[in-house]
Amino acid sequence: MAEDIETKIKNYKTAPFDSHFPNQNQTRNCWQNYLDFHRCQKAMTAKGGAISVCEWYQCVYQSLCPTSWVIDWEDQQAESTFPGKI
Repeated sequence: MAEDIETKIKNYKTAPFDSHFPNQNQTRNCWQNYLDFHRCQKAMTAKGGAISVCEWYQCVYQSLCPTSWVIDWEDQQAESTFPGKI
């Protein structure tokens, strides 16, 4: 399974279609993948597992989200004012 994930990440070009977010507006998809990446990272760190399995979420949110949003969210996390539940 890890090989499948590594292969997908290696061949990654842009975010694939996600039936949870069928509309043109991909804001919610961006937000969800950002949260999923940080939740995955937190869970894998707690278990002592490899964080590399979380890279898929990071690739997707970096593809979908404007850089300014990501910078703002990172600043908010550092200040403990981030509105999402991670």
